[in-house]
Amino acid sequence: MSEAPDERRTEPRFGERRGPFGDEPEEVRAAEFVAGLDEESREARRWHDHPAVVPFKLVARFIRRSGKRIAVTIAGFAVLLAGIAMLVLPGPGVVVIIAGLAILATEYVWAQRLLTAAKQKANQAKDAVLGKNKDKDVAPEP
Repeated sequence: MSEAPDERRTEPRFGERRGPFGDEPEEVRAAEFVAGLDEESREARRWHDHPAVVPFKLVARFIRRSGKRIAVTIAGFAVLLAGIAMLVLPGPGVVVIIAGLAILATEYVWAQRLLTAAKQKANQAKDAVLGKNKDKDVAPEP
């Protein structure tokens, strides 16, 4: 039943530890391991996982996730620039600028603040044209 001292066991018995910690893996040649990884990675890699394609995938994912914000930004600035151009060209420039700010205000706080300031200035201008005083609620008699 006992083994001869000449014979060496390659497999440890149940509960017997190999090495000081008992968790050392069996030795594997590094060249064989790397060759196996290379073959597996070539087989598993598809064309869209290639490192040259990854930046384009990231840009596409960004556009997909924030498409509404990009569309609102482009449309808002286009209307805003058209309004600025209408200040010197024929057309309702101020109204179009306010419309552009209203579009941008759906996504940006700074545009919302500018729109609020523009509305206040427009109300002040309307009151000045109509001759209304802030102190009196009744219009002055002619």
